[in-house]
Amino acid sequence: MWSLSRRRFLRSATAASFAIPCLWRDSAAQEGWPARKLHAVCGFPPGTGADVFVRFYAKKLQDAVGKPVIVENKVGAFGNIATEYIARAKPDGYTIGIMPGSSFLAAAPSLYKRLPFDPVNDFEHVALLSRLPFLLVVPNGRFHTLADLTAFLIDKGEDASYASIANTSRASELYKAQFGLKTVEVKYKEAAAALNDLYGDNVAFLHLDAASAQGLLKAGKLRALATSAADPTPATKEIPSAKQAGILNSNIYSWWSVEMPKGTPRPILDRLEAIFRDVAVANDTIAFLANAGSDPYPGNGLELKKVLIDEINAWKGYVRLAKIEPT
Repeated sequence: MWSLSRRRFLRSATAASFAIPCLWRDSAAQEGWPARKLHAVCGFPPGTGADVFVRFYAKKLQDAVGKPVIVENKVGAFGNIATEYIARAKPDGYTIGIMPGSSFLAAAPSLYKRLPFDPVNDFEHVALLSRLPFLLVVPNGRFHTLADLTAFLIDKGEDASYASIANTSRASELYKAQFGLKTVEVKYKEAAAALNDLYGDNVAFLHLDAASAQGLLKAGKLRALATSAADPTPATKEIPSAKQAGILNSNIYSWWSVEMPKGTPRPILDRLEAIFRDVAVANDTIAFLANAGSDPYPGNGLELKKVLIDEINAWKGYVRLAKIEPT
């Protein structure tokens, strides 16, 4: 009996000897973090609407933790470069992805044949932040309603084209599928070049994220004919929703999330989740979002992961419906 008990004791002691350092590391990570500057990764060029989003949330994080948060713009491959960078970063709590998870993670598996990361399993999903639809925009004064644009595109057939930027084009393909349009896609790497061709009547329309469109709408340079969301949203309630405009197959949002490398210590994740939960519903955040055509969309890590998985499945349906071939 004594020998058996002694063996059990030794086994327990050995197991504990491995567990205690792990617990100590997590505790140390929580107590000492952050000890230096953090890096917030942005998949868009500086000065874009998306870059403004990242910098807003990065500043809020900086205020909360008392350490500098440096924004790093990792541009290219429709967000895949930034997303892979986050997935491969050291999981020490100092690399944070603030991104449109709807496109960088949820849509990506349906749009690309090969991804250098697993959207669900290569990340620690920290928090949901906000949500905004894409806006179907045209030069102000040319078309007044979606029916006007649709009639023009039907008449022009393949002689008409539309601009696409990254994954925003998928909302355009759903619009085309709804009305059987033959409009040709013209791809652009960034919004500025697409907008120049839109103003020059080289392309007929563009789906643009609400944050990037707001200033141009207020300046009278663009008119929004419909959102990509099925139902009206608080921040874009004056613009017809997709369903109201007759695009019955579309319910696409750009939702923003906080992502970190897999294996980031749980105490750090818990602290960040709490910080971003408060940030998401703060009065100045709500005001900032409203000005950008966006709405608060708070959620914890578990809620974010569920939204992600649901959206991955939804995008499979969008791709089939719009007959989009993965690249």
